[in-house]
Amino acid sequence: MKLGFPLGTRVVVRYRVEGGFTDALGYLRALDESTCEVETKRGLSSIALDDIVAAKAVPPPPARR
Repeated sequence: MKLGFPLGTRVVVRYRVEGGFTDALGYLRALDESTCEVETKRGLSSIALDDIVAAKAVPPPPARR
């Protein structure tokens, strides 16, 4: 799948893992021909583009109270 988002965009990426699917929510930090890296709350997730089934830009997180 081709991602058309600029680096720094907050995204949610759904991708295949053994036994099903999972999501990565965070900021797109790197992108090349075969992988993308999403900075999540748990750290940097490196995801193969071939494993991605859906991706979209999402708004910033809500402000803290």
